[in-house]
This record gives sequence, structure tokens and C-alpha cells, in this order.
Amino acid sequence: MDFFMQQEIRKILEEIGEDPGREGLLDTPKRVEAAWRFLTRGYRQSLEEVVNGALFEAESDDMIIVRDIEFFSLCEHHMLPFFGKCHVGYIPKKKILGVSKVARIVDMFARRLQIQERMTRQISAAIMEITGAAGVGVVVEAQHLCMQMRGVEKQHSIMTTSSMVGTFRRSLATRNEFTRLIR
Repeated sequence: MDFFMQQEIRKILEEIGEDPGREGLLDTPKRVEAAWRFLTRGYRQSLEEVVNGALFEAESDDMIIVRDIEFFSLCEHHMLPFFGKCHVGYIPKKKILGVSKVARIVDMFARRLQIQERMTRQISAAIMEITGAAGVGVVVEAQHLCMQMRGVEKQHSIMTTSSMVGTFRRSLATRNEFTRLIR
């Protein structure tokens, strides 16, 4: 346990007008520390560890799509959650990735302080790097609590970002097939 982090959380509680010594808050610094370690575990993961050798010979060069991968992240500007779904498609050359590893790659990048645009690009770059694919497409749709709970307070807004690399960028037909299949 990191007692420095717990001390800082106690200071924050005091700054907002709370008493960190009251019964309901006694273990809050410890719980908040554990939550933050979990929510930011992506910093302590590498692509190689996450994939863990789950690369297999490709038997075709047909598009592979994993859609509706739910994720939770924290906005680096306000440290408030944003969450939604990520859709990943790739066209293998020689290697395919174990299906659960696609979701684990999404989580690795989501479990960091993020902006959605960067996270989208990181996911596509990682899939491209680890598989050597002909192309990768990633679409992320998310709700941002920093926009819903504060600021403009727009409750039903959804941000969509995409990253298309390789054949997904060069070929309109490939990009259109991907976007049609994830809907």
C-alpha cells in the first residue's frame, strides 16, 4: 500500500470540507487508492504481456471484427470517467490474434488517463504492430461524464472517433465494409 497516496486523499477530503476521521470515511483513502490502482493498471501492462503469445497462423485474409467491446477510462483533463464501446477490425496477413486479446488490448489503453482520440489511435497501432495486419480499423463511441456531470451538462451526447490504417485507410471499399458490419 502507498501511504503517501492515502495521505493525499485524506487532504483532498479535508479540502472539500469533509472529516476523514468520521466513520464512513475512515477506510476511504485505502479504498480510493485501490480503485485508482485498478483504474490505471494499463500503465503497468505491456502489449507483449497482454497478448501473451496468443498469435496464430492466419488461414485467410478475410476481415476479422470484434465489436461492442465495452470499456471504461478516465479523462486526463478532469479525471472523470468516460465509457462506451470499441469496435476493432483487421485484415490479417500471416497472424491472427486470440479474440480475448483484442478486448485486453482495448482495456490496456483504456485503463490509463486518456483522451478518446489518442486511445483510438493507440489501439489501432497496437493491433497493427502485434499482428502485422494489412490494415486495421478502430471505432470508439463513448459518453464522457466530464461533459455530462459538469460544464455543458449534455446528457445524451456521444463522441465517436476512428482510426483507419493500412488498407482501411487506402481502400474505401474496405472501410465501408467495416463500418457497415459494426452497425
